[in-house]
Amino acid sequence: MKIKSLMITSPVTVSENASIQRAIELMKEKGFRHLPVVSKGKKLKGFVTLSGLKQGLIPAMIGDLTLSDLMILDPITVAPDDDLETAARLIYEHKISGMPVVKNDKVVGIITESDILRAFIDMMGILTGGSRLDVAVGDQPEAFNQVVEIIRNQDGEIINIGMTAQQSSRRVYTFRLSTMKTAAIEKALTKAGFQILKDKD
Repeated sequence: MKIKSLMITSPVTVSENASIQRAIELMKEKGFRHLPVVSKGKKLKGFVTLSGLKQGLIPAMIGDLTLSDLMILDPITVAPDDDLETAARLIYEHKISGMPVVKNDKVVGIITESDILRAFIDMMGILTGGSRLDVAVGDQPEAFNQVVEIIRNQDGEIINIGMTAQQSSRRVYTFRLSTMKTAAIEKALTKAGFQILKDKD
């Protein structure tokens, strides 16, 4: 999935000449926690966060602190044609909650951790309900194909497949199925030598 399919298009921005108070008011009014700071033509100049502006509000009232003093210069950005995984990795590695989406130095969108979480929920089919099977599968491609075949032979309709980080010599796949009783599938998988993982109480 590309970032452009999920990003907030035509995001609210603030001029580098705006006051700190105005930027805070704009964030509260629109319900945002970030604002790209732009110059004429939507050229990216920086990025500000609500928490950062709040910390600078009082000093600005008694001094000459400006929005330019508080904005993040050269912020981390992504392009609209980058993969969603790129944005997720940058947000995780840099411990940020969002970033501008930029094309030719112009702000064309914004992507946040909430957007990425929503995409993950949609991809996993979490809100659609259904049944779930966690199966330990070896590294061989034929083993994965065998599991899929067993599930289908038992009339299981696969909605989504996810994989956890590799642990030692095995991979754990999560199969989300249309709602059904999974006892027959579990029995067939166990008979074929696969381990069904159960949550511990």
